[in-house]
Amino acid sequence: METTKCLIIGSGPAGYTAAIYLSRAGISSVLYSGIQPGGQLTQTTTIENYPGFPQGVEGFDLMENMRQQAVNVGAEVRNGIITDIDLSKRPFVATVDGTSTISADAVIIATGASAKYLGLADEQKYAGMGVSACATCDGFFYRKKVVAVVGGGDTACEEAYYLSNLAKKVYMIVRKPYLRASAAMQQRVNEKENIEILYNTNTVGLFGEQFVEGAHLVQFKGTDKEQMLDIDIDGFFLAIGHKPNTDFLKGQVALDEQGYIALGGITTETSVKGVFAAGDVADPHYRQAIVAAGSGCRAALDAKSYLDAL
Repeated sequence: METTKCLIIGSGPAGYTAAIYLSRAGISSVLYSGIQPGGQLTQTTTIENYPGFPQGVEGFDLMENMRQQAVNVGAEVRNGIITDIDLSKRPFVATVDGTSTISADAVIIATGASAKYLGLADEQKYAGMGVSACATCDGFFYRKKVVAVVGGGDTACEEAYYLSNLAKKVYMIVRKPYLRASAAMQQRVNEKENIEILYNTNTVGLFGEQFVEGAHLVQFKGTDKEQMLDIDIDGFFLAIGHKPNTDFLKGQVALDEQGYIALGGITTETSVKGVFAAGDVADPHYRQAIVAAGSGCRAALDAKSYLDAL
């Protein structure tokens, strides 16, 4: 069985940053990039809010630069998915792609979270061409334009309110006849003149030549009041939640009520000593590349302190 000092599960800003810091500290590490090498940012176009890039940077390029930097300082970066892991024994033992195994004295989990989608084929067709799951990341590109936000919870209201300060008009597409958000968030969106809430409404498709130009909606679906409605929009934002990528852990570390890895105290250590978490897999709130990178640095420093004490 292969061994390493620290196993990093997942790429993206958190995983790559952890690999960079560990390698520079002289600690051998192996990073498995997971199902989507580079993480969600590889599906993003120009990023304009990551420090150090005054002209912006393509998401794929930023992740490729981080990967190459990790490799340059000595990290072992591999394609592959950790399909199973046993955190009950020391060293920890992980299974790669359901076949080979690798053991490690410490583990950093940086598997991220996946945005929930409606399941429409058009969401994939227009990915990066008007469809987004992050208003903070992409809202800047829709200044003075018309956008739609799907969802009725706090996240949807926050995204809609954020976008309303950039876009000309914001539609909120809400499946239920009411908002599920807190009273304070409901008040904010209801008082914003350029936000229009479409209740009892489902999205059934998107249209446009190359980029999103509109959405096909159905109101009062399955009732005698059912009717079709098309709206003209430039951007379509999903705000129906994220799912942390923790299924492979099979309950071996403590999770919060949403399934995110729970961290105790001020460090990145999980409920299992020697196992650390970084990035969106442990962050249901911020979900930003710069925050993930910072947490990757913290996890690497925490892992080093742990390993030094063994």
